[in-house]
Amino acid sequence: MAGIFKAYDIRGVYGKQLTESLAKDIGRAFVTFLNCKKVVIGYDMRPHSIPLFDALCEGIRMQGADIINIGLCSTPMSYFANGSLGADASIMITASHNPGEWNGFKLCREQGIPISGSTGIKDIEQIVMNRNFSAPSAKQGSISNHDVLPAYVEHVQKIAQLKRPVKIAVDFANSMGILEARCLEGVVEMKRLFDTLDGTFPNHEANPLNAETLKSLQETVRHGKFDFGVAFDGDADRAGFIDEIGAIVPMDMITALIAMSVLEKEKGVIFYDLRSSWAVKEVIEANGGIPMMSRVGHAFIKQQMRDHKAIFAGELSGHYYFRDNYTTESSAMAVLYIANIITKTGKTLSELIKPIQRYFASGEINSEVHSAEAILEAIQRTYSGGKHLELDGITVEYADWWFNVRSSNTEPLIRLNLEAKTKAGMEAHRDELLKLIRGA
Repeated sequence: MAGIFKAYDIRGVYGKQLTESLAKDIGRAFVTFLNCKKVVIGYDMRPHSIPLFDALCEGIRMQGADIINIGLCSTPMSYFANGSLGADASIMITASHNPGEWNGFKLCREQGIPISGSTGIKDIEQIVMNRNFSAPSAKQGSISNHDVLPAYVEHVQKIAQLKRPVKIAVDFANSMGILEARCLEGVVEMKRLFDTLDGTFPNHEANPLNAETLKSLQETVRHGKFDFGVAFDGDADRAGFIDEIGAIVPMDMITALIAMSVLEKEKGVIFYDLRSSWAVKEVIEANGGIPMMSRVGHAFIKQQMRDHKAIFAGELSGHYYFRDNYTTESSAMAVLYIANIITKTGKTLSELIKPIQRYFASGEINSEVHSAEAILEAIQRTYSGGKHLELDGITVEYADWWFNVRSSNTEPLIRLNLEAKTKAGMEAHRDELLKLIRGA
């Protein structure tokens, strides 16, 4: 059990760290902690998701809570079901992009509000460890089945405003994007790659952050006439984009484009994570929005969105959050907003990105360290002359460059993101920071 209760979810290797017995206890602890009465549960295509579902349900029903089983679904669909069905809570059984031997649980309160390590996961862990469950209910909870897909499709397709036919290539990685993309059927034409559900991931891992996984999609786009390509991750709460010539589009550039499209309909607050390009803030301002910077991590971003009544947020990892999907992710909405802006402007995706991609980014660089705290203190001293922000790790801004350094939540790693107005400046500052971080 050690180590599976993480910062944003519960996740471990099935049969070793995460077993049916533990899943039952987590179900009991979940109801004990929330005192919830109606719980939505969905699951991904991994072969062990169904036995974990059965065990989880046993624990939840033992405590007297009723279950709405939405079956196979994407994580955005589970969030939508939570909110639209008026549930007290939801659990999505998935390990996202992790390899096939992994599985886990994403936990939410009502309205898709996430439960993170600091807002309940650690409490649930303690209840499980100490077996401090509330007394079993005299009346076992019920279980009912509900097909949420038709309502989700109708909900997402409302945003489509295409001015001409759009053709895209889609890499499903044998994962839950296959269901998420039902929202795109009849709206855009799709060339489908790896579109058979298979939790062993026979073709490649379902992780659009890994450029290696995008090669098949890039080749498909280069040899066909497509407006763009999209790759979903394992549970389809993230999406990566390829432009019409097969180049990978940085995910913060997609945040900027979706912000432009969203702000055409409504002005308001838009969040971008602190690793994003300066250009994202500039695009939001230029289109009449109010840009606000967020911490990294979906639980933090969603709370900040709620606190400030934001209409949209984007994260550098490919999460795109919409107020209109209960302040949670919808990868299908992200795809349709990109299709909307391409057809409205009459420009290709590469043409839209070119003026926004005006600075030079290092990308996220990880370094294994012995003492993250000592390194952060050294960085504070060395770069004391810049403008400091400690929203998540250390962000330091100068007139012509900025950087963020933060510790991993789960590993002995320091993560560096840096951007400068010139390529030479980016490379020089990147190298000096890495020398300090790595002690070379």
